[in-house]
Amino acid sequence: MSFAVVCASHTPLMNRGPASNETEARVKAAFEELGAWVRAFKPDLIVQFAPDHFNGFFYDLMPAFCVGAGAVSLGDWGGGTGPLPVPEDIALDLIDHVRAEDFDVAVSFRMPVDHGFVQIWEAMFDDFKSIPLVPIFVNGAAPPLPTYRRCRLLGESVGRFARKTGKRVLFAASGGLSHDPPLPNIRTAPPEVRERLIDGRNPTPEAQHAREARVLEAGVLAHKGEGPCQPLNPDWDADFMQILRSGDFTRADALDTTQVREAAGRGANEVLSWIAAFGALSVAGPYRVKQDFYEAIPGWIAGMAMIAARQADDARP
Repeated sequence: MSFAVVCASHTPLMNRGPASNETEARVKAAFEELGAWVRAFKPDLIVQFAPDHFNGFFYDLMPAFCVGAGAVSLGDWGGGTGPLPVPEDIALDLIDHVRAEDFDVAVSFRMPVDHGFVQIWEAMFDDFKSIPLVPIFVNGAAPPLPTYRRCRLLGESVGRFARKTGKRVLFAASGGLSHDPPLPNIRTAPPEVRERLIDGRNPTPEAQHAREARVLEAGVLAHKGEGPCQPLNPDWDADFMQILRSGDFTRADALDTTQVREAAGRGANEVLSWIAAFGALSVAGPYRVKQDFYEAIPGWIAGMAMIAARQADDARP
């Protein structure tokens, strides 16, 4: 048994939003370095925690957590489409395990996932199909959200399951850090937007293009220091990354999802997935951070961050 974790921000504007050539090069190099680190770890299995952006999950039935016994990439923002390499038997065993520990996760045999799951693998490996992967959806966008403590405890339960498999397991998470995409609130949204939040499946190409155009325009305005999006909060991002580096990430239990949204934007609670992933890693005991990266990129509406860590008793680099 050997455990490691990688967490990285995602943004649909990474390939189309405004940023300098130098910034783009630094992010590309950081993802390549992260990918090389993952290859060197040689995982038998990935368990990934990640959010959705009203592409696969909607308010007609919004779970806090859902485990995919099968999953398919929707290909939003030009990403790849098709099934993820989910080992169904392992996913079902994981579900049985966490339910026995009082986590009533939802289950899907065809879980729709968007760029929140697949973009980091495409940035590292140019595809998302090379390593068996169990996807776990964590609601980070559609209040009411799970608490930070609950996500940590779910991660620990997943870690205990992974320990029983005897496999080399990579826990992964995607999302955050501070960012404030133009995401409507169902309580204040006009009727047509409210309906999309409740059941926006299978949008027409025209509707999808209009939605992407709104986000692109928000990115252009944010790059200029203007527009509807709350500015990035590098100080908040730094504090969050330090919680992970410190080894005492249980400090995140004190984070409140409403306060996080107010301080760091409507998308910042996607880091609930990061806390779950580190919770899983912590089952192996103390860990050492091997790599990290951070750059605030307003035009991408994201505090872009990456971190990789491995259990401390694993002597390999």
